[in-house]
Amino acid sequence: MINHEVRTYKSSENLAREDQLAWKIAEVASDPTPVDSDVTEMVINRIIDNAAVAAASVRRSAPTHAREQAQTHAFNPGANIFGLPVSDRFSPEWAAWANGVAVRELDFHDTFLAAEYSHPGDNIPAVLAVAQHKGIGGKDLINGIATGYEIQVDLVKGMCLHEHKIDHVAHLGPSAAAGIGALLHLPTEVTFQAVQQALHVTTATRQSRKGEISSWKAHAPAFAGKMAVESVDRAMRGEGAPNPIYEGEDGFIAWILSGPEARYTIPLPGKGEAKRAILDTYTKEHSAEYQAQALIDLARKLGGQIEDLSKIKRIVIHTSHHTHYVIGTGANDPQKMDPKASRETLDHSIMYIFAVAMQDQGWHHEHSYAPERAGRPDTVELWHKIETTEDPEWTRRYHSIDPNEKAFGGRVEIEFEDGSTLVDEIAVADAHPFGARPFARANYIEKFKTLAEGIVSDSEQARFIDLAENLESLDAKGVGELSFVVDGLEHSGSKGIF
Repeated sequence: MINHEVRTYKSSENLAREDQLAWKIAEVASDPTPVDSDVTEMVINRIIDNAAVAAASVRRSAPTHAREQAQTHAFNPGANIFGLPVSDRFSPEWAAWANGVAVRELDFHDTFLAAEYSHPGDNIPAVLAVAQHKGIGGKDLINGIATGYEIQVDLVKGMCLHEHKIDHVAHLGPSAAAGIGALLHLPTEVTFQAVQQALHVTTATRQSRKGEISSWKAHAPAFAGKMAVESVDRAMRGEGAPNPIYEGEDGFIAWILSGPEARYTIPLPGKGEAKRAILDTYTKEHSAEYQAQALIDLARKLGGQIEDLSKIKRIVIHTSHHTHYVIGTGANDPQKMDPKASRETLDHSIMYIFAVAMQDQGWHHEHSYAPERAGRPDTVELWHKIETTEDPEWTRRYHSIDPNEKAFGGRVEIEFEDGSTLVDEIAVADAHPFGARPFARANYIEKFKTLAEGIVSDSEQARFIDLAENLESLDAKGVGELSFVVDGLEHSGSKGIF
């Protein structure tokens, strides 16, 4: 990996294109180095993972409305939309939109956390939609997805957005554009322009994940994917973009991030170096914010050790800065303690999540968020006894570049009414590569079958899994059928402009 220092330049300094971050990203995308076999296997895993959570959400309001918007944009050859017949084809940017919302709706697919947050699986809908529309086979699709993951992970490692209240999808627009550029074997110049345009139009505030969180939390990454498709299309036609987008004196770093004096270090693969960043990412066993994954596992364990949870006086979760301030009491969001809060808010409340996981000794992507579950009096009582606090050691481990130290959990101290205490800790989720039960292919398939049960027929499940597992050898027809059909999928009856 090559570490690239990125800073603001005055217009009079005439920064060469070849020295700009967007160009270096585009060079990674245009590098023809083959994808390693273990990366190929993980790409397949994440395609299955995306489809699993999309199947579980396909009838929910946000995915339904996004799908209905997309259905007004039929196109030939076009791309598939999850749930609809594979023969029905739609304009690729709208397919990316609909599928992106379905994938993101339940906050249940993969994650990477470093200087910034991210869900790199958000790259897949846009890259896949373009592959289906352009008639591209599995091997090139794998390269496009591996590239999207590489760029997003590398940006997340070196450039924090949330400290400036900028949403993490500002890294997704450029990464998806780079992934599409790699998929299509575009010249560096074309991908360079697309990356800049994608960043420019996908920069937004973090209010979508703050306060009264709405369904835009699921729509925001899908919008970034849609904009990436359009940005590449525009660049392929010879159109340019704001330049230099990162380093310009009125650009991203100078006015949106840390200012003209700031320095960022972005690691990127050198020429001839394989793109392996997807192997640094991890998926979710539980449908909740990733910082909650390990703590759900610990809550399940502790809940089974306590005979009477009503005897608990107080629970303090000592954890990282990110966990405390994003999903903990450090966020200062009263909605995180509100039994009438939306699902999107509850899955960003570790206090709620820990209480329910303790009581149920498990977690379910629907039942654990049901209004009647959130409003249960004994749950509300326990929930309001829980608080978080930042522990510098857990923050240090959160940001560690040593995979053996990097941690997303915390230490839990439970104080009982009689004065006794129970203390335990967990570093990583059970499903994490270094956890008690690391996810492998069989787990991804089981997750798909579990979430698709009662929604996607057994035969349709088998058809999709067979295509996904043979992705590397699929021709354009096979990639064009890499979706799943849901029988009896109904319209919501809602009306908009389209």
